[in-house]
Amino acid sequence: MIVGVVRCECVLFSAHSLKEKRSVIQSILRKARNGHNLSASEVNDQDAWQKTELAFACVGTAKVAVERELTRALAMIDFHTEIERVNTFYEWF
Repeated sequence: MIVGVVRCECVLFSAHSLKEKRSVIQSILRKARNGHNLSASEVNDQDAWQKTELAFACVGTAKVAVERELTRALAMIDFHTEIERVNTFYEWF
């Protein structure tokens, strides 16, 4: 069994309120959970307007499959123009 976790520190330059930030974050998290073998959550900086940390976790039998799912989650972040990934950290268990 392989467990992969990816954490990303992100910046939302165009967010001027927590409501705008939540709209972007919830859209990404909802898309990541639907139809994918992922758990997704905002894990840090919940009260900051333009900063966040997102985490995605996946469990599987092969590292290649887990890595593919985590890469799809990161692609969802990169697809949105309102948010930019600053740092990305992988952990394997």
